[in-house]
Amino acid sequence: MSEQAPIRILLADDHPVVRDGLAAILCTQPDFLVVGTAAGGAEAVQAASALQPDLVLLDLEMPGMDGAEALRLLKAAQPSVRALVFTAFDTDERIMQAVRAGAQGYLLKGAPREELFNAIRVVHSGGSLLHPVAASHLLRHIREGQPDAADARQFDDTSLTDREIEVLRLLARGLQNKEISAELGISVRTAKFHVTNILAKLHAGNRTEALAIAAQQGLISL
Repeated sequence: MSEQAPIRILLADDHPVVRDGLAAILCTQPDFLVVGTAAGGAEAVQAASALQPDLVLLDLEMPGMDGAEALRLLKAAQPSVRALVFTAFDTDERIMQAVRAGAQGYLLKGAPREELFNAIRVVHSGGSLLHPVAASHLLRHIREGQPDAADARQFDDTSLTDREIEVLRLLARGLQNKEISAELGISVRTAKFHVTNILAKLHAGNRTEALAIAAQQGLISL
């Protein structure tokens, strides 16, 4: 049996020391391969187009084009690429910008390296992951009814079927469609169908936002 291909990672951060340090740390893991680095948002978009990474690990505060705008362009050009924000910024506005731009994960700098390794693997596998502080900010943002939040996010709990609740809770554990199908004994296609329905019913743009909304409604616990 052939070995599984490593996760091809693009690093985007405007601080050379941070980029070099991250590259050195990530290269200690046999299933990670750093394929390139970028010092800004525009450079990250160009590098992603040329290198076709599996996952982009990026900061939000970068010169010129910031991380959120870079994320929007990345996801528009390469919908399958996974994105993990790794930043020092934990404000409500920054977190919402990143999630709505398509980030599947949000981790704060200063997190232990094992937490970073786990976040990369979870996001790459199709799961979503929010640092507890980021999750708290995101939930508060939704609860307080910020623009595009309260009115658009209200829904009837009964609109989710029992099966969709099961799938939602598996999403909260970071499972991807293939793992959900195995856990519930359903096809991958059916699992994907349930996930699509959940996002639509919660008026969520992606899995990360769906989990935050569901937690705010008391359906799951982050």
